[in-house]
Amino acid sequence: MTDRTDLFGHTPAQASLFGSGEDRLQAPQQRLVPDPETVRLRLKGLIEKARTAEKMPWPERDARMWQTVFPNMAKWLPPEEAEQLRFEFEKEMQRLAHAA
Repeated sequence: MTDRTDLFGHTPAQASLFGSGEDRLQAPQQRLVPDPETVRLRLKGLIEKARTAEKMPWPERDARMWQTVFPNMAKWLPPEEAEQLRFEFEKEMQRLAHAA
């Protein structure tokens, strides 16, 4: 965005923080592909939390959310590993559902 004047000929006191120029901030770069190691640690942590619980460790809404999110997160891992983690998570979720 360039500095422009308004209809009355005034330059805005604060223009865009992003854009061209030496004194401008650069837009943050977002990582489009998640780090597999971060995903792996997160998924294994969720499985471990479920495995060590005697009853559902999450409120019903969160449990439903994890049942949707977990398989999608696993897609960022190698297929064999993803399938194994999905299997383990689903097994624990079924166990916890029957424990309630």
